[in-house]
Parts: sequence; structure tokens; C-alpha cells
Amino acid sequence: MSPSRRKYRFTLDFKVRDYECDRQGIVNNAVYQNYLEHCRHEFLLSVGIDFNRLSREHIFLVVVRAELNYKAPLHGGERFWIGLEMERLSPLRFAFLQDIYRSPDQRLILSARTIGTALNRNGRPCLPLELDVLLGPDGGPAADARGTVRGKPGNAPRSAPGDNPGS
Repeated sequence: MSPSRRKYRFTLDFKVRDYECDRQGIVNNAVYQNYLEHCRHEFLLSVGIDFNRLSREHIFLVVVRAELNYKAPLHGGERFWIGLEMERLSPLRFAFLQDIYRSPDQRLILSARTIGTALNRNGRPCLPLELDVLLGPDGGPAADARGTVRGKPGNAPRSAPGDNPGS
């Protein structure tokens, strides 16, 4: 059964570049992390969350855990796509659920779960308002049908108890 791109909140197409392959002619395992990260950044941009702007505002989105389950290899020149979902795990943590499929036969190549949070300038966990709104109060989507985040950018992020993000 072929996966449907409709089951994902966001999808992104790629093509394997030859220099991403190891001596066996398959994509090096570490390269998949780059593919997944690029997809996450493109997803955030698509809903109005600019990773670079947050960094300039001293809000740093960080990965705290990455779980990758390799199912099959990709080879140089092959086309593939990544499907992405996102869920809230706690008030300050979220997870990206991502699958990589080879385009011609829709074979599952990799499933990943990446857990993240944000840190303020003091290194304390916080959650930017845009992400808080995107995740919704119960972890479900809070963006509109076009994927546009509702809310007012620039408002103070949610912070860890006892932390003052402005100091």
C-alpha cells in the first residue's frame, strides 16, 4: 500500500546527491539527519516560524533526542520525499514525526522521531508563542487550513517555572 502525502502535515521532495553516499554507494547514515533537519526548517518557515529570526532574538530551537529507524537504503540520484507531523509532548517539549519514502516505489526508507524544545538566552527551556500556538493546548494542530499560525509574533515565549526570559 502506497503512503499518502495527505496523511502528513507537510511534505518535501529531495534528490540524493552523489557526495552524500558512502563507499557502499548508499546514503551515509549521518546524512539522513541533515535531510530531516532541512525538512523541519522548511516546515517551520511554511507556517511563519523563522528559525534564524528566533536565534537573533536569543530563542534557540534545540534537539534533545533523535530516534532514527532505518528500513532500507537510498542510492545516489534517487528521488525521495519526507512526510512530517508534529505533536506536543509537554508544555515545553514537542516532537517531529518524520518518514522518508523513496519516490518511484513509495518504499519506506526511514522513520524518525525528533524531540525538541527551545532555550532562552539564559539556557532555560521556553516555548516561543508561535510554536505554542502551532501546537495548540492539547498537542493538536492550531494552525488554519493553509498551515498559517494564528497568534501575534513577538510576544513573550512560555518559560520554565521560575525563569525570567527577559533577564
